[in-house]
Amino acid sequence: MRNVTVLAGGVGGARFTRGLLAHLATAAPDAAVTVIVNTGDDMWLDGLRICPDLDTVMYTLGGGINEEQGWGRPEETRRASSEITAYGRGWSWFTLGDLDLATHIVRTDLLRSGSTLSEATEFLCRRWQPGVRLLPMSDQPVETYVCLDENIDEHAAGDYIHFEEWWVRYRARVAVTRFEQRGLANAVAAPGVLDAIQTADLIVLPPSNPVVSIGTILAVPGVRDALRSTRALVAGVSPIIGGAAVRGMADACLHTIGVDTSALAVGLHYGARSQGGLLDAWLVDETDAAALPALTAAGIRSAAAPLWMTDLPATTAMAAAVLAL
Repeated sequence: MRNVTVLAGGVGGARFTRGLLAHLATAAPDAAVTVIVNTGDDMWLDGLRICPDLDTVMYTLGGGINEEQGWGRPEETRRASSEITAYGRGWSWFTLGDLDLATHIVRTDLLRSGSTLSEATEFLCRRWQPGVRLLPMSDQPVETYVCLDENIDEHAAGDYIHFEEWWVRYRARVAVTRFEQRGLANAVAAPGVLDAIQTADLIVLPPSNPVVSIGTILAVPGVRDALRSTRALVAGVSPIIGGAAVRGMADACLHTIGVDTSALAVGLHYGARSQGGLLDAWLVDETDAAALPALTAAGIRSAAAPLWMTDLPATTAMAAAVLAL
């Protein structure tokens, strides 16, 4: 195996890729890994371009992540965010750490100097050395908004708010009717994205949010078609274990688009490539092994293995199970 491509969101995609790299270090040391990262959560805040998923993957693979919370930098202070709040600006519920601010400042400076997001990401990775080729899904800005289904605080039903406000401020507990990816119509796949899909030997959809992370990457024009036509095996890892999201509030996202919160339902949502979907193989947790016959009947090769990413050895074993498919 020479080329592996991962389509990733934030914490789940980052931690899975770290386990994948640990496994490949012994199983296929010459393999090259490309990670295509969701940028639909990106936004402007305090005059800075914030790319949550790109930074989470970069910090995690580069050894600079706050392991306890899964995002941001360890041993952070928030003096700058406190000062911004004192001026009545920013979001008091979305505070950026001082170390993290440095990344956003450098990225914003590069973007305003004419660099693309791909070029800015490459520049930032020179410091962190993540051990993969890290690509944003698109250089064009795409931002996800949600349409509220109820009144809350200063927002009324029918209003659109940024996905991060729904996710962080309201913890996805406010009912929404739809997701809207603004800018998607004008977006194109970033340089290298389609090639990384078409030339891969294996493509992995890790346990990232299937709606707003993987789903947003798939919505970039050309990406879904490239996945359907690639010669690579396309394998996915369920983000649902025993009817609950592994991390975050993916169940709220799935409910919004009418998909049950189950390993089987998410596998069928992606669909079998032989039937016009995306998957050749789907790995579920041992607690969801009862779903294997239905997945097989739908044309998706499947297996069950422990999927809790409790530590690096567990995640490395999970990556090995994906390759075993």
